[in-house]
Amino acid sequence: MPYENANIETIARGVCLRAGHLLLCLPAKGGRSYLPGGHIEFGETGRRALVREIKEELGLDATAGDFLAVSEDTFEQNGEPHCEINLIYRLDIPDLPPPPAAPAAAEGWIAFRWVPFDAPSLTAANLLPAHLVRDLPRLLDTPGQLLG
Repeated sequence: MPYENANIETIARGVCLRAGHLLLCLPAKGGRSYLPGGHIEFGETGRRALVREIKEELGLDATAGDFLAVSEDTFEQNGEPHCEINLIYRLDIPDLPPPPAAPAAAEGWIAFRWVPFDAPSLTAANLLPAHLVRDLPRLLDTPGQLLG
């Protein structure tokens, strides 16, 4: 698939763990899952973008912690090529309901859910980029990596 005409998106994403579960975001109608976060706006830091996106999407205050990794990913969505550079941080959302309760989204087009933090559960949740199923556990022990 040719990517020479694709835009490169820069996204801040967070790893929020609680009681052995990972918080994932997905389209409200289901499908693929991904780490919560969103696009970094011009002049914004990755941490600031992540905190803003969590406030917009969950209506809750958050803290973006340690930088864990940068992940490069290319894929096709709706027949169009996409390229993402994801800046991944530890994420703390103190007022988030703990697992197994699904946190309520503040925006109607997305949903959130807790998934057990193990490879079979993350694979079943269709976590994208798929390499995160393998890479996330070691990122928590050895941050600052380039993935992709």
